[in-house]
Amino acid sequence: MGGYAPFVEFCAAHGARADELAADPERLIWFLRTVGSQLAEDARLSAAAAVFAGNTIARLRPDAQWTAYEGAPPTVGNREKGIEVDRLLEGLRSADDAEVRGLVSMLLDWAGDELDAPTALPPRPAPPAAGQPRYVRPDLPTETYYSHAGEPIPYGRQWGADGPDPDSYSVDSHPERFAGLHLVARALIDHLTAVYDVDVQDDPVHAGELLMEGKGVLRAVKVTPRDPEEAPLTFVLTGYPGVMVHAGVLHDFPFPVCGCDACDETAETVADRLEMLVLTVAAGGYSERYPVGRKRWSEYALAAFDGSGSESGQGEPACVNAARLHDAEVRLREVTGAWKPWPLRRS
Repeated sequence: MGGYAPFVEFCAAHGARADELAADPERLIWFLRTVGSQLAEDARLSAAAAVFAGNTIARLRPDAQWTAYEGAPPTVGNREKGIEVDRLLEGLRSADDAEVRGLVSMLLDWAGDELDAPTALPPRPAPPAAGQPRYVRPDLPTETYYSHAGEPIPYGRQWGADGPDPDSYSVDSHPERFAGLHLVARALIDHLTAVYDVDVQDDPVHAGELLMEGKGVLRAVKVTPRDPEEAPLTFVLTGYPGVMVHAGVLHDFPFPVCGCDACDETAETVADRLEMLVLTVAAGGYSERYPVGRKRWSEYALAAFDGSGSESGQGEPACVNAARLHDAEVRLREVTGAWKPWPLRRS
C-alpha cells in the first residue's frame, strides 16, 4: 500500500534507514515501540507508520496481503492470521519488553510456517442446454405471524440500521414459517428427476449421510447422477421444519442456517439459497477438496448456476470418522477439478 512516505522521512530524521527496517521486522517493531509517543502526536505520521508496518508484515509471506472492508480498519495477513496494524501501533506504546518479544516471536513463527495449499480455482457451471426445462418454485404458504403483544411480525424487515434487538438472539418464535421449504425441496427433487439422468432413493437411511445432526428426520431422498465424477445430493426434511442437504462427500448445508428472530429469515430468502445450491451442483458449479494444506482441512466452492454470485468455505471437517474421511479423500482424487455437470435425461 502507498502512503508511507512521511514515515520514511521520519526514520531518516531519527538516524534510521527505512529500507533496513523494512527488511528486519524485529528491528522495526522495537523502533516503533521506541518512537510510539511521537507517532501518536501526528495522525498523518501515525497512519504512514501503520502502512509501512503493514507492508513489512505482508512481505513476510507470499500468501499475505492487505484486506479492507467497508466500515472496518484494514488488516494484513493471510487466511490464518490477520493483524490490524493501527491497533498494533497503539499496543506497542504500552507494551512491556516481554510483550514486545512475544509479538516479534509470533511474527517470525508465522513467517516461517509452511504454506497452505492455494485456494482452488472457482468452478464453472455449464449453461443450460437448449430446450432444457426450467425449475419453477412452488407457491409458498402466506401467513401473518404475531408477537406476544399481538403485533404482526414483519419477518425479513424487522430491523433497521441499528441492527437486531439484543433480546432477539436465540429467540425462535415462529419456526413454522419455514414449512414451505419442504415444498421447495420436493419440487427440486421432482425437477432433478425429470431433467437429469439420475437414480433416486427415498429412504430414511440416507439421513445417515449427514455430517451434522438432523433433528426430527421426516424424509431422506438421495439423488445420484450416473457418473462418479458428478456430485450426489441428499435431501433431509426435518421436523423443525427445515431442510438439510448433503452435497458431494464432505459438506452439509442447512436451511435455514439459523431461524432465530435476530437473523430475520423468511421461507422465501432461505428458498433462494436452497435452490441456488441444488441447481448449481447439478450445473457443475460445485467443487470440494480434501485434505487441503498441512491442517488437512476440507474446502468447498460454489459458483452460482445463473452467475449471480459465489461462495466458498474451508475448515476442519465436521466428520470425525477416520474411515469416512479416508473414503472422501480417495473419492475426491478421482474428481478432476470441480464436480462435473449432471447429464440430461434422454428424451
